[in-house]
Amino acid sequence: MPEALPLTWILAAPASAALTWLAVLYGRRRGLLDLPGRRRSHREVTPRGGGIGPVLVVLLALPIVTSAAEAPALALALALVAAVGWIDDHRPLSAGLRLAVHVLAAVVLVPGLLPGLGGIGLVLAGLGLVAAVNVSNFMDGINGLTASQAALVSAAIAVLSGPQLPVPGGLAAVVALACAGFLPFNLPRARVFLGDVGSGALGLLAGALGLLAWREGMASAAALLLLPSAFALDAGLTLLARARAGRRLAQPHREHLYQWLVRAGASHTSVTAAYAGWTLLMAGLCLAFPRGSMALTVAVYLAGAGIWWQARRALLARRRRRGR
Repeated sequence: MPEALPLTWILAAPASAALTWLAVLYGRRRGLLDLPGRRRSHREVTPRGGGIGPVLVVLLALPIVTSAAEAPALALALALVAAVGWIDDHRPLSAGLRLAVHVLAAVVLVPGLLPGLGGIGLVLAGLGLVAAVNVSNFMDGINGLTASQAALVSAAIAVLSGPQLPVPGGLAAVVALACAGFLPFNLPRARVFLGDVGSGALGLLAGALGLLAWREGMASAAALLLLPSAFALDAGLTLLARARAGRRLAQPHREHLYQWLVRAGASHTSVTAAYAGWTLLMAGLCLAFPRGSMALTVAVYLAGAGIWWQARRALLARRRRRGR
């Protein structure tokens, strides 16, 4: 391993914390503030854009923790997603423009990470990356949720890499540590939000780490799909429920399960901890069965969907009783 690698790990969390602190000051000075509202889950005026801290740490670390062959593609794709998110945090952009940039980032990144992949494989990997970016953005609605999930998924991949931390272990460790440096500013009380600059970029990194782990043969695709299941289930089932109800999918809302739980009186910290508990369980399954079959993953997703559906029904019934 490069001699600079241990120092990079040591500096990742404090550097992320320092840059996040600067982002708080910048957000207050520039008026980048999220206001409480009917579709939001917070009650205080809070700066956004704090995700620039961990993103910059990862960008600076890429030449050290990745190979010369893959660092340019990772850096360009991450910069594209972070840049469009940063601009959107300052002045809202259209959903179509943001999606086009996400697709461009996937087009840049997938061939750089998987040069031997062709045809349908490239398409599926690209769609997976675009989905990861947008699901991460959809789920970034309460304190600590997105950053903690990114940290846990990255840490699991670092552990999968083994004690020598080959690629992608070095990158995964930096992502996890950078998220750890951000979290004290966002949990339990939010002094700053990730913003689109952070939520989308962390989704891209989680997807890229999954592709790298699969490329290196550290785990099967089925086993790796367990790691993002908390977000995949909540986002996917919420979109399905909204589609069935005839609602616009791109319209802002508070219909994810985590939002229903907060609206029912649960604290942000307890909901974030519950999602973290699920992801820790999934990480345990992935580590215990790295060659796990798709049948196991489908069974887990079906069980998760059942839990999601029953919880949502219970919360809806409780709301109706209170409305009487």
